[in-house]
Amino acid sequence: MMENAAEEDQRPLYTLQFGLLCLSSLLFSASFNMIIPELPNYLSSLGGAEHKGLIIGLFTLTAGISRPFSGRLTDKWGRVPVMAIGSIVCVLCGFLYPILTSVAGFFLLRLVHGFSTGFKPTATSAYIADIIPSTRWGEALGMHGLCFSIGGAVGPAIGSYIAMVADLNTMFYSSSAFAFLSIIIVMNMKETLKDKQKFHRRMLKISRRDIIELRVIPAGIVTLFSYTAYGVILTLIPDWSEHLGIQNKGLFFTAYTVASVAIRMVSGKVADRYGRISVMKVGLLIVTISVLYIGFSDSILHLIIGACIYGIGTGIFSPAVNAWTIDLSLPQYRGKAMATMYIALEAGIGGGAVFAGYIYHDQISRIPGIMYGNAIVIFFAFLYVLYWERKNKKLPNTL
Repeated sequence: MMENAAEEDQRPLYTLQFGLLCLSSLLFSASFNMIIPELPNYLSSLGGAEHKGLIIGLFTLTAGISRPFSGRLTDKWGRVPVMAIGSIVCVLCGFLYPILTSVAGFFLLRLVHGFSTGFKPTATSAYIADIIPSTRWGEALGMHGLCFSIGGAVGPAIGSYIAMVADLNTMFYSSSAFAFLSIIIVMNMKETLKDKQKFHRRMLKISRRDIIELRVIPAGIVTLFSYTAYGVILTLIPDWSEHLGIQNKGLFFTAYTVASVAIRMVSGKVADRYGRISVMKVGLLIVTISVLYIGFSDSILHLIIGACIYGIGTGIFSPAVNAWTIDLSLPQYRGKAMATMYIALEAGIGGGAVFAGYIYHDQISRIPGIMYGNAIVIFFAFLYVLYWERKNKKLPNTL
């Protein structure tokens, strides 16, 4: 057993296979993120300004609903086909936004588009766990998250630029092009599921046992509370940026991602060395502070500083909680475990977005108060981690 573990530890991390996986995720992330900054104004032009909270809320609703299916398919059908499905949905949606131009049609597309993130990240995380030694999961997930974040940074900036120099339809088509490139990479990757089964419609039959992996509930709780911040930010920052005089509404997301990328270079390794719990506590505190700071922001400089602080916090927290989820799960249920964590993530983002949207109601003066309230919610995640640590103090810190 010890010899096998030693051999596993010596497997290289930065292989062509891992690099292609990261590139595919970067393109996928850029695809669906590049349209986000322009969607609030686009929805207003369609006559649905009062429903801005649903832009993210409906997207994350179907992403969350699809997680049990993606988890089950990942564990039975394979990692590669599930990753491909996620990208294919993005391709189709990019072509449909210019066609379905009513409020109802727009929200229908947001529901469909959400399935993309319900599939690809779940299978990708399981794929990483298959090809990377367990002692380096934190580092690997951190590097993969770094690439996903780069896509999340360049996507909004590119999307807003295309919308400014061309039009929104061109931006939507560009989104499809990025997703298509992601598919090409994924379809040429080697499957890692050892007991891969031929697809059968029975795989889509979900029981209660397929929805939630009970072993990773603690990670799900922390993820739920902490990711409400992202939902709030996705909903409010485009308007808040415009209010403060920022023409390119993707600038906040670029600053946030640059900071996140910088810290992810080391945060995954730190989580592997010093433990997931210690790193998560630091990350959650920084995220809490960042949301408060964004609420206090009254200038472009302060908003960008707030974005950088938020990026540092999430860059520290995210790899640790992802690795913690895998730590808590069993190898044969990795797909379901990651699906459970992502269900919590989508619920947090969606809940934060809907909460922010309906309180905001296009009244700029309400944004600071929403941010302060959200900071309290995130702090609950920190308190829960303290509670879990005390309750399980006899267990290793990496669990």
